[in-house]
Amino acid sequence: MTDFAARRTMMVDTQVRPSDVTKFPIIDAMLSVPRELFVPREQAEAAYISENVPIAPGRVVLEPRTLGKLLDALNIEGDELVLDIGAGYGYSSALVAQMAEAVIAVEEDESLSGEAQTILSEQGADNVVLHVGPLTDGAPQHGPYDAILIQGGVEQVPDSLLEQLKDGGRIGCVFMEGALGVVRIGYKIDGDITWRFAFNASAPVLPGFAKEAVFAL
Repeated sequence: MTDFAARRTMMVDTQVRPSDVTKFPIIDAMLSVPRELFVPREQAEAAYISENVPIAPGRVVLEPRTLGKLLDALNIEGDELVLDIGAGYGYSSALVAQMAEAVIAVEEDESLSGEAQTILSEQGADNVVLHVGPLTDGAPQHGPYDAILIQGGVEQVPDSLLEQLKDGGRIGCVFMEGALGVVRIGYKIDGDITWRFAFNASAPVLPGFAKEAVFAL
């Protein structure tokens, strides 16, 4: 039988810590949350590899390095409300639940959201509220949010999401620029978002987050 606990330790020691992720809440969460439960059963053996794990067409669980560094850059505090866009099976939400006061997890795929609800409940993530609806809409009725993270690539972030961020809040996502991507953290100050480079990463662009094609005659 696969020793997933040992794989979690190896994941943290070989993928997360060497990437300058040192905050204890992140390390503790990644050591304790069973990543193999938050992917399709046939992908369980691949849950701890240093790659994005496919969970549905065009959807992935972000690789441990990317997700760990994203959480590190967002610097989530214990009294904060976090919006997790594209939660999938709920892995990222389960991690953030150990760092924040509460998490609103948005998922538009009803099959994924149903699985996520079951798994999160079984894992005792009682401070996660699952919201089923379009990823681009977020969940304004629960906001505004101290931090927003997006579980997948984006080419643009809808204003409807940025408006749900508190003044002084942060948003983190992987901006895809062709085949390459960069993670940027946006800081909302006096109603405006200032984006800063964090690190390089890649992920499939989520539905609704691609730039509209512009045709020139």
